[in-house]
Amino acid sequence: MESARQIVTDAGFEALRTQDVVRRAQVAKGTFFSHFKDKDALMDVLIGERLNVLLDDMEAIPRFDTVDDLVAHSTPLLQFLSRDRFVFDVFLRMSGALAIEDIGDIATAIYRHHRILAGQLKDSPFRTDITTDLQAEGVQSFCINAVALSFCALHTDQDVQSRLMVYLNAWLCP
Repeated sequence: MESARQIVTDAGFEALRTQDVVRRAQVAKGTFFSHFKDKDALMDVLIGERLNVLLDDMEAIPRFDTVDDLVAHSTPLLQFLSRDRFVFDVFLRMSGALAIEDIGDIATAIYRHHRILAGQLKDSPFRTDITTDLQAEGVQSFCINAVALSFCALHTDQDVQSRLMVYLNAWLCP
């Protein structure tokens, strides 16, 4: 794990190659595959770790009083997901689990993000006609959509935060 972390720190997630990890860790490829099903499984752990650090910071906020607050405190997470198409692709692929044994670090972090949002949206000044769970699911969906559109050549007119601000104002303050 430390070898993989160092490669990501030095060259980024996209540069991570299984052969480089085993070479740096001075282990056989079979050793790698006895711990990870494939490179995506390793990426799930590495990206999940980063997500959880960002969520630790977000969790320290007691509640969001404005959409501006919500977007500001979501920005580090959005920046991480939007800085590298490879990271976002892995995030999307690993975000849901088909079976309980497939639940990985990214899916667990997404669930944690939902719980944090639901807690911070409780007793907030936003809409009251839906549950805070539904509000949190909407916020997550709009975050993912805003990041996805940041990679689309047809949607370069707004940055992620500006796009999310429009979405969340419409969703939380109709």
